[in-house]
Amino acid sequence: MAKWHGISRRKPSGGRLKRPNRYRGKRRTEVSSEAQYAYIGEKDDRKMYRKNAGSLTARLLSANTVNVNLPKEGKTVKATINSVIANDADPNFIRRNIVTKGSIVDTSMGKVKITSRPGMHGVISGILLED
Repeated sequence: MAKWHGISRRKPSGGRLKRPNRYRGKRRTEVSSEAQYAYIGEKDDRKMYRKNAGSLTARLLSANTVNVNLPKEGKTVKATINSVIANDADPNFIRRNIVTKGSIVDTSMGKVKITSRPGMHGVISGILLED
């Protein structure tokens, strides 16, 4: 469900605001897009969203692979994701296998900390953690 980011029609005290809310309705630009999480799935799936000036942005719906940066070797390789181990954003994201920036996932190469924003960038990139 979309959220509305407009001006409230009430003051902090609870009183009514007369201007500009009395004659001004809701605008389409004040409606934000729905919350879209990146789940761990069988394949990489993206959805394109239209932004204000007509430009497009990609959001990741489900992911199976992650681009893993190997700092000691100075290269990046692709690995498959098994599950989410830790996520400081929300403990429920671990149970639901939702990937966000800062979450730690278990991959075929080991533990990887996610450095990209899957909902904004459309890809999952991370750095290999040393155990």
